[in-house]
Amino acid sequence: MPYTHHLRVYKSAESLERRDQLAWKLAELATDQVAPTPEITDMVVNRVIDNAAVAAASLTRGPGIASRAQAVAHPYTPGATVFGLATDRTCSPEWAAWANGVAVRELDFHDTFLAAEYSHPGDNIPPILAVAQHTGADGAALLRGIVTGYEIQVDLVKAISLHRHKIDHVAHLGPSAAAGIGTMLGLDTETVFQAIGQALHTTTATRQSRKGQISTWKAHAPAFAGKLAVEAVDRAMRGQTSPEPIYEGEDGVVAWLLDGPDAAYDVVLPGAGEPRTGILDTYTKEHSAEYQAQAIIDLARALGTERPDLRDPANVERIVLHTSHHTHFVIGSGANDPQKYDPTASRETLDHSVPYIFAVALQDGGWHHVASYAPERAQRPDTVKLWRKVTTTEDPEWTRRYHSTDPAEKAFGGRVEITTASGETVAREIAVADAHPLGARPFARENYVAKFRTLAEGVLEEPEIARFLDLAGRLPELTPAEVRELTIVARPGLLDDVEPPRGLFDMAGSPASGRAATAGAGVSAGSAPGAATPATTGAEVR
Repeated sequence: MPYTHHLRVYKSAESLERRDQLAWKLAELATDQVAPTPEITDMVVNRVIDNAAVAAASLTRGPGIASRAQAVAHPYTPGATVFGLATDRTCSPEWAAWANGVAVRELDFHDTFLAAEYSHPGDNIPPILAVAQHTGADGAALLRGIVTGYEIQVDLVKAISLHRHKIDHVAHLGPSAAAGIGTMLGLDTETVFQAIGQALHTTTATRQSRKGQISTWKAHAPAFAGKLAVEAVDRAMRGQTSPEPIYEGEDGVVAWLLDGPDAAYDVVLPGAGEPRTGILDTYTKEHSAEYQAQAIIDLARALGTERPDLRDPANVERIVLHTSHHTHFVIGSGANDPQKYDPTASRETLDHSVPYIFAVALQDGGWHHVASYAPERAQRPDTVKLWRKVTTTEDPEWTRRYHSTDPAEKAFGGRVEITTASGETVAREIAVADAHPLGARPFARENYVAKFRTLAEGVLEEPEIARFLDLAGRLPELTPAEVRELTIVARPGLLDDVEPPRGLFDMAGSPASGRAATAGAGVSAGSAPGAATPATTGAEVR
């Protein structure tokens, strides 16, 4: 039976046994080795493919280039692979987790789970995979680690809202990734407990990264949490302890960053020996946009095809999207961010502007991860006119459905009402995206593979695509050597002309000087340049 942990704040004078702390309960979950069911295994494979797909499309984008340059400035043996580079180009695992995490997150195009908090549980995979490659874990261990990462993140997201207090959602990712690594390595409960506490303590940050003029840091924030999770596990393995109690303390996370000293939450966790099914509650994206925009894109593209006259701003008086609190206040006009209507805004900002997204999807009848955000697309005069006629408003019923715990009722869509220039009202609504498990065309393995092939076009050669898909499909049975090959290698020449930005690790006198500039350019073959690197045993995590 599921276990409900009641979380509250304790004064220092009160007695709180370690075994009664949430971090300990999460560590117990992580160290209770439960075999994944076939359904869970199949979904993990899907998400490994999904992550690689969006990473492939990000290899030549700015954040991916910069983070890769930082990673290759830290070559290490055995280490872990970096997306885009040859499999014998290994870096220290925390830096590989960093670079791969950025590549996965840059396009905002992988999986999502929305409840009391928001999340992208696929962000767990890069740090867990990096440590697997470094330590020589096999596919079965990697699978169990990923399942734990998803489970803990989903359980925390269902119970504890961070955004209400302007705390970024990666505060749930640090603990889940640390726990997943602990499961994979077979660490004891005490060690995982300490790693979870350190990971949470170091990954709390404000949500300004997702407000106003959204910067490239949005792609880096989850990767930073994954990197810190790797480091937290390393410290815990060395016997170093964490702030305690990290959640319940009177100066802890709940008391000062969340609902305060009188707060209380019920966190539902799987019971001992029960399957960790959290990943089955999550869903991926068909479109490269904020998840709340997925259903809106599907609605807009269908409506534009049905009523092409609505694509002309001269025929439209106004467009109002009636939707949930989150959609209205975070990516809608309720955010009161003028940047959401600015044709010169960054891609990251347009990705979080549902008025822009609706206007473009309505006019184009679809969505493209590059073309739909191109400056010439955003600045097209007729699009700007239509875009500025789109507003959002919160509908309590859509907010209620957004927070429903009933999967059949939970919804992330809305209702659009368009008033035409002639006075006609055109109304349509959609509850979930077409690709959602309850949508018109739920994503299955063939859709994940098709997405991978689409985003890998021009980036990976066909033999490389086939090689990766074969490995991913056999994930539970992979040998340690095959786990080290579980990456994507860019086609020859793709990254050679990419000039990485220079930074601290490239400065004269730096041990990495002269290394990062060459390696950061993404050379896709050969061994890591520079001096010999220290070796580690398979049990160590640097």
